[in-house]
Amino acid sequence: MKTFKEKLKESSFSILPVAVIIMVLAIICNVDTYSFVLFIVGALLLILGLAGFNMGADISMVVLGEKTGKAMTQSRKVWLIALVSFVIGIIVTMAEPDLNILAGYVTEISSGILILTVSIGVGIFLMFAMLRIVFKISLSVILIVLYVAIFVVAFVFVDPSFWALSFDAGGVTTGPMTVPFIMSLGVGVASIRSDKGGKDDSFGLVALSSAGPVIAVLILGIIYNIQDLPYTFTEVETVEETLYPAATAFGQGFVTYFEDVAIAVSPIVIFFILFELITKSFHRRQVIQISFGIVIMYLGLVFFLTGANVGFARMGTLIGEIVGDIAGGWLLIPVAMIVGFFMVSAEPAVHVLNKQVEKMSSGAVKAGTMRMALSISVCIALGLAMLRVITGINIMWFLVPGYAAALILTFFSPKMFTGIAFDSGGVASGAMVSAFVLPMSIGACSVLAEDVTMAVMTDAFGCVAFVAMMPLITVQVFGIIYKRRTAKIKRSFISIEDKIVRYEVD
Repeated sequence: MKTFKEKLKESSFSILPVAVIIMVLAIICNVDTYSFVLFIVGALLLILGLAGFNMGADISMVVLGEKTGKAMTQSRKVWLIALVSFVIGIIVTMAEPDLNILAGYVTEISSGILILTVSIGVGIFLMFAMLRIVFKISLSVILIVLYVAIFVVAFVFVDPSFWALSFDAGGVTTGPMTVPFIMSLGVGVASIRSDKGGKDDSFGLVALSSAGPVIAVLILGIIYNIQDLPYTFTEVETVEETLYPAATAFGQGFVTYFEDVAIAVSPIVIFFILFELITKSFHRRQVIQISFGIVIMYLGLVFFLTGANVGFARMGTLIGEIVGDIAGGWLLIPVAMIVGFFMVSAEPAVHVLNKQVEKMSSGAVKAGTMRMALSISVCIALGLAMLRVITGINIMWFLVPGYAAALILTFFSPKMFTGIAFDSGGVASGAMVSAFVLPMSIGACSVLAEDVTMAVMTDAFGCVAFVAMMPLITVQVFGIIYKRRTAKIKRSFISIEDKIVRYEVD
């Protein structure tokens, strides 16, 4: 109970700032009472859900992931590491709620096909990521080759209307279900290695797992020969009454997500049972503890997704429509930047990453520092995303120089920060971005664009891609600053020691 109270306090501090900002915007925009009630209840559900999820993930997914990573590496069987990584990548990604949210917006492609394609992409690249740790292959080299290949495939073989969706797919796959398990796998595998680079190599799994879906969805675009992919826009319906429709909406939301999250979590439960039957890694008390953690995480995720999708999505669309209709939509940029700065703290997966970074760096990189770096990243990213919504600039004018800068920085940033940065990109673009920012972009497109069906696919989609890209740059810049400060402190200590030695000699 004490632990839950602490998590509840943490989640309140994370969600209340962004909730207050959105509430003020709703009042200024004169949003209808029904939407306002949905938002307030949704915010409360987010707080409860985030607290439950974080508590459950700490005592279940993190522990199970680390044990699995250690068991795979201790087996010394490369084929087993590859196979288990591939299977884990698929089952955990199919469970990812962020991916399901995005797939729901893509009306012209079967959700099942899109989810399966992305899941296979994650499975293949998680397998490569695990083998990279085992064989000690440089993350920087793999990332450079990978992203050059991504852009070549996109420019040469895929229709431009499909670019934004492909890069968004890479961002949404690494969310609240995927990150705790994948991060813990990396920690477990790296803990077996006794060399100096083990901790550094524990990061980067999320980075490669995020790149896989981009390639997979680009290939899907080639197979389907997709050109000028349209979007079916649905206007927000006006609701005169408040309490009964709101209760009905949340009731339907709970029913939907109780089922969806149960389906999502079930492969993980099956994996846990099989893993314990085969390896006998946990004693009875740990089995009970992990089982309890999975239940708490499940309930937390149901509350979180219901609050985000029922309470926040409608509000995002309305604010996008109203603000987009003022001063040619230019107010969207500062509004999105302010929301983005505080929104990243409300992402469940961000809390997991920050704790792992602090743990693996032995406290050298504080969770608060990571939070600030990600807040700045998302702030800039959403400003750029809204600039695209207003102007219709091709997304590649931002992504190509952005990823080029990120890859160049890998030669100057400390190795650990490179892995953290590319992991952060996938983690920051989670459920809150999908549930609020994407609807806001779609709402803005509905009033700014002449052809809404095409503008949504080319301009509204892509906001997740921006959120996934910016941390690659900002976190590595933080790493370079950290490196220089550390070197300066070391030089100061050496200088003091020299002076002490000289004084003793004199």
